[in-house]
Amino acid sequence: MNELDTDDGIRLAKRVADIAACSRADAERYIAGGWVSVDGVLAEDPASRVTPAQEVVLLPGATPVEPEPVTILLHKAAGASMDAALEGLNAETQVLENGRGKPFLRRHLFKLQSATPLEDIASGLVVFSQDWRVMRKLVEDAPRNEYEYVVEVDGQLADGGLDKLNRMFKASWQNETRLRIAGKNIQRGQIARLLGDVGLSVVSMRRLRIGRISMGSMPVGGWRFLRDVERF
Repeated sequence: MNELDTDDGIRLAKRVADIAACSRADAERYIAGGWVSVDGVLAEDPASRVTPAQEVVLLPGATPVEPEPVTILLHKAAGASMDAALEGLNAETQVLENGRGKPFLRRHLFKLQSATPLEDIASGLVVFSQDWRVMRKLVEDAPRNEYEYVVEVDGQLADGGLDKLNRMFKASWQNETRLRIAGKNIQRGQIARLLGDVGLSVVSMRRLRIGRISMGSMPVGGWRFLRDVERF
């Protein structure tokens, strides 16, 4: 008996290689890319074992290429730390477009880095990425990236306070208690500190946009992949 064949079945990669008439290496790439299902469930582990009775399917459009790094856009909840936000990334919280989209795989969490940290108190758009090009754009090029927030405030604005804010940001009132603030290279804690300098305290804060990418209607706790055509 082949050492890979046991009463518990054979390695999934071997079965896929037989089905696709390809090398074992290509079979593993099919699996890593999320192109293989076992009994209707997406498979991710090339070393898992399958029996002859199980249905192994190579999905339409499958290509044996190394998976591209992903970038994830998440609507972080107010009060959640960045670590807690990262822990909430799973298939159940993924926001699909018209019910379709790239499936979530465990490998999408591997070496995922936070590119746009946000205060625990704040909600709104944050970015996690495996792609060094995206990280460079958002971290090294931060002075050129504009961020947009809406901030609920309390207190009495000091005389000339709005002018002072506009020397640092683009700030405007949306109503009596809500400011829209946009600016480049805004750091965590900076908005609260500068508002405090002009007599206002932050009640809540939400980040709406990073560069050209808007959060849109994504629900709190929901996330999606950055599309290939999107650029910050």
